[in-house]
Parts: sequence; C-alpha cells; structure tokens
Amino acid sequence: MKTFSAKAEEIDRKWYVIDAENKVLGDVAVAAAKLLRGKDKPLFTSHVDCGDFVVVVNADKVKLTGNKEEQKIYTSYSGYVGGQKRESVAKLRERRPELIVERAVNGMVPHNRLGRQIMKKLKVYAGTEHPHEAQNAETFKF
Repeated sequence: MKTFSAKAEEIDRKWYVIDAENKVLGDVAVAAAKLLRGKDKPLFTSHVDCGDFVVVVNADKVKLTGNKEEQKIYTSYSGYVGGQKRESVAKLRERRPELIVERAVNGMVPHNRLGRQIMKKLKVYAGTEHPHEAQNAETFKF
C-alpha cells in the first residue's frame, strides 16, 4: 500500500465568503486559516497547498473580546535605530481595518514559502462589497 500525496495541479479549489460582522476575530481567523490550508479536505497533504480561496467581508465590524481594542498592540520594526512602530487595534481599525484579520490569519498559517503562497488566496474587505462575484463563492457558516 502506498501513501497518497496530493499534487497542487490536481486540487479543485472553491471560493468561500466569510461574513465577519459581529464575530470574534479569533473565530473568523481559525475558520479562514482552516479553509486556506485545506485541513478540512480528505486529501490534505501538509507540504502542498490544498486549500480554497477565502473572501472575508465586513472586516471593519469584527469583534475583539475583553479590552483588546485598546490594550492589544501591533509592533513592527524596520531594523534601523528608532524604527519601531507601535499601533493599537483601535488606531489600526481607523487606518486599515482589513489588516486586523490578515494579521490574525497570517499567524495561523506556516511561516515559510507555503504560508506566503496560502496567504495570496485570502481576500479581505472592510465593507460588504467584493469584486469576486463571478467565482460563485459559497457562504461559509461556522
């Protein structure tokens, strides 16, 4: 008996829409990461991109529990002296609300070439409108 290993060109990919309105950020990120990675499919192979495309709408209306809106800090560092930038979730939500969901999902996929390839299939939009109507995306309930 031989071990089955999926090939990237043999996988048929679907499109899913996740509505993040009044949903907890972690729940949205877990559902999106699972679909992106393909872990819900029986032919899942860990070193191959087996996942589907995911469109997250209403990213500006996602909820955070507790006091994370003010207390959670996103930090980035350019590598230069004085190049550290800190931003709370409340400020990031004003500036670019899609980034909150993107960063949460990015933390749940592998941190290598495969993870970067998987993240290209994630589309996040602040409002209800998205330009992927032609793909006949299914609504994902969780």
